[in-house]
Amino acid sequence: MVTLSASVAGRRRLTQPELDMIVTAHERFLGGKPGGKRASLRFVNLSGLELSGRNLSDADLSASVLDGTRMIRTRLDRASLFGSDLRKAILVQASLVRADLRGACLRGANLTQADLTKADFREGQVAIPHPTKGLNGLRQEARMGDVDGATFAGATLDGSQFNGASAFASDFTDCSLRGAIMTGANLKEANLSGANLEGASIGGANLENADLSGAVLTGVDTATARVSGAKLAGVLREPTAAAVAVAAEMLGMAKANHAWCETGGQTGRPAKFDTADLRPLGDALKGMRLTAMSAKGACMVGMNLAGAQLQGANLEGADMRGVNLQRADLRGARLVGANLTKADLRGAHLAVLPLAPGRSNPASLSGAKLRYVHAQTADLSSAILDGADLRGADLTGANLLSASFRDAEISSAIGLDAA
Repeated sequence: MVTLSASVAGRRRLTQPELDMIVTAHERFLGGKPGGKRASLRFVNLSGLELSGRNLSDADLSASVLDGTRMIRTRLDRASLFGSDLRKAILVQASLVRADLRGACLRGANLTQADLTKADFREGQVAIPHPTKGLNGLRQEARMGDVDGATFAGATLDGSQFNGASAFASDFTDCSLRGAIMTGANLKEANLSGANLEGASIGGANLENADLSGAVLTGVDTATARVSGAKLAGVLREPTAAAVAVAAEMLGMAKANHAWCETGGQTGRPAKFDTADLRPLGDALKGMRLTAMSAKGACMVGMNLAGAQLQGANLEGADMRGVNLQRADLRGARLVGANLTKADLRGAHLAVLPLAPGRSNPASLSGAKLRYVHAQTADLSSAILDGADLRGADLTGANLLSASFRDAEISSAIGLDAA
């Protein structure tokens, strides 16, 4: 097993110009350009330096100190951070897909909206330098991944490995932990409200006094987890047997809606799914013509509606967390109070729906929850977003002409400069 150290002792301190030169050479290496060289930043002290916006994919930063280092939107995909000290590091919107974080310390780090898909936070065999002999007198110590007090709000941690890691009092609000392996992890007093833990493994995990309010727990076995004092109000579990039993009937209603659109109203009729659990339909509604469909208060969490035609649909108060609405036509749709946290609205049309000469209907998202939503290049022209929660939303390249954001919460939203 690799033996590394995360102590400052014996670490060469790099200056910002030295670091910039190394990273530039690494970026040239990644691009296959002359003069490129893979970055080897093992056993160095990079605390407090600036790496925001740089590409360090596949770099080796093993056992280095990055305490307080700024890495906003930095690419660290497949990077080795084994045994590194990342306390209070700023990794907002950074990409750490498949990063090796075994034995690393991320206490108090800010990983808001970071992509940590399949990242590894498991135990690592870390070497502790001698207090006087430094690296010449090492002793080995098994150290668990430590993310106590870290912030992962809105982050993606799908398939990540937290086996035995400690995340005491960490903030996982609205993050995605689908298929994450968290067996034996310490999540005591962690905030997992609104998080999606679909299919996650939490056997033997400590969730005492954790906040799981509104979390998605479909496919999660909590039998061996410690949940004493945990807040479980509004937790979403598997569809009921009754919902599964009527899935075929609901699909038939959707097909009738499609036929109504195809025939100009000659056959079929708009579907009515108010308060229904539509999750058993899975991907069946993808690309369907569902104009004027009503699904007020329906549960559609994680469904695939990419390319669906939902002009004038009534989705008021629907739970649409994590829904795929890429390129969907939602012109004139009513999404008042709907929960679209972490939904994918890239390229979606939420503009005005023409009804007749001189008559039109704008898309209404008043009071909707759009936290961490992906809405790049979406058409939101003339849309009503009054009172909506857009914290952390990405609207890069979106058409926001004449859109209304009165009393909307827009802190940390991206791409609103055009509004």
